[in-house]
Amino acid sequence: MSMAMMLQGSTAGVFLPLLMLLLVILLILIACKPWRFFSSLSSPSRTLKVGELERPLVLDDANARDQGNELTRSNDLEGAYSQNEGLSRSPWTHGLVYKQRLPSASPQLNQGDSIVLDVVSDQIEELSTGQTFRCLSLTEPLAEVQKHARLEDQNPNLKYGLENDLLQEFVPKVITDQRSCLSLEVISGPSSGLRCSVQSISGPLTLGRVSSDLLLKDSEVSGKHAMINWNADKNKWELVDMGSLNGTLLNSQLISHPDSGSRLWGDPVELSNGDIITLGTTSNVHVHVTSKFESQTPFSVGMASDPMALRRGVKKLAMEDVCYYQWPLPGIPQFGVFGICDGHSGVAAAKSASKMLPEKVASILSDSLVRERVLLQCDASDVLRVAFSQTEADMNNYYEGCAATLLLVWADSDENFFAQCANVGDAACIMNVDGKQIKMTEDHRVSSYSERLRLNETGEPLRDGETRLYGLNLARMLGDKFLKQQEPRFSSEPYISETVHVKQASSAFALLASDGFWDVISLKKAVQLAMQAKQKYSADGENVAEKVASILLTEAKTLRTEDNTSIVFLDFDRKFRISCKVDS
Repeated sequence: MSMAMMLQGSTAGVFLPLLMLLLVILLILIACKPWRFFSSLSSPSRTLKVGELERPLVLDDANARDQGNELTRSNDLEGAYSQNEGLSRSPWTHGLVYKQRLPSASPQLNQGDSIVLDVVSDQIEELSTGQTFRCLSLTEPLAEVQKHARLEDQNPNLKYGLENDLLQEFVPKVITDQRSCLSLEVISGPSSGLRCSVQSISGPLTLGRVSSDLLLKDSEVSGKHAMINWNADKNKWELVDMGSLNGTLLNSQLISHPDSGSRLWGDPVELSNGDIITLGTTSNVHVHVTSKFESQTPFSVGMASDPMALRRGVKKLAMEDVCYYQWPLPGIPQFGVFGICDGHSGVAAAKSASKMLPEKVASILSDSLVRERVLLQCDASDVLRVAFSQTEADMNNYYEGCAATLLLVWADSDENFFAQCANVGDAACIMNVDGKQIKMTEDHRVSSYSERLRLNETGEPLRDGETRLYGLNLARMLGDKFLKQQEPRFSSEPYISETVHVKQASSAFALLASDGFWDVISLKKAVQLAMQAKQKYSADGENVAEKVASILLTEAKTLRTEDNTSIVFLDFDRKFRISCKVDS
């Protein structure tokens, strides 16, 4: 009996380690899944190697991190999938899956092969307006492919196939195109008329009297007075005073170091489109900021502005006009906006409106159904009306307001253009198509005939000789919330023009200008001046529209206008691409 028990114990001692060993081997097999290599060999599904593509579809995490900065700099609109209408602005809902079918990447693909990428919305919730959502391009330089091919040779596990498990784990990179163009124009002082422009990738731009990018012949300007640099983290241009003797102002606000005379640098301050930089006391510099989209404008655009401060004697006149344009609107390649906002009681309302109006128009047109209706009916009245209404609702300017004129331009598939305008106030727009003069705006001054009729119909007619309401000569504007609470006859309802069709072969232009221009120049004379300037400079290789805008502004100066004057000139006659470079 004791012998049997001993044999039983020894048997158990042998089988228990064997059982544990088998369990370990089984766990290893389950973890490694060696059978997948056999199934992949026998599977009829096609796998593309790096050598078959100009660039791998998916990068490993380490390599993606190494190339992150280079990708951010090199990616542009051509690589983006612009047909994903309004993707960066649309709210993402939980569980939504977006599928994008990519074109064939190699002639070796079979006819039935396709690539479908599943992008789960939860993974890209942080997408913000202005960012470009794109899948990695398949047309990168050969050096990139060779680099990945070497990595693949070193490690076979880096081969990029199109198995479903890899595709489901693919997360496209959100890449912000950081390129921007900054243009400066000296609008007053000894160097008035001097201009220069620079790209964000070109490094800082200095302003001063000695060895500077913008060289100002002004005794009140220091040798190295101020510097403008591109902040890649914020995607903003920043201005900093370099310890100048007479200080630097931005929109009449001092930005120099508080310890005057210390020659210490001030803190960087963000720049916006339409800002006015004052160096010393007489040199004012107008800031114009454009994105890379604007370098693809399929027509010539010129802008010019002047606060006309010298026309008021010793009293300084603040610049309250803001000019802007955007072509194309982000994610909407067929549409663009051009506008002027003329502020009163300050520039804040004009700045707010010039920022909001393009955003509202782009947001409305991001709906493909709305866009198709505009293209089909050749009418964007509802888009413009809603954009003005939403802008007015979102503005928080209680004691400041602005006139606003916005020209919406879009193109059809035959490269014909359409233009429609909306405005409140007295910044006017006129078009000339094949010699026919077309007024695109309505004057909303209290003294104008059409506006007096509207005011009289409210049941509280104007008194004889009354040309102002609460001190304002305008009856329609954006902002001025406090005055609108006191006086219900004030309105933000825009006048909307008929759509103007500009055929491909037409000779046409559009002129937008603030009231400082129209106070001294009639519509007829403005058209004559523009046509004469176009004929004079049409043979030059420069931007004709800039020449026309400059000549019109000079004429307003000559006639001694006493108000801020801003001009946007849009020439449909020939294609021109704006170059961002520092002028010599």
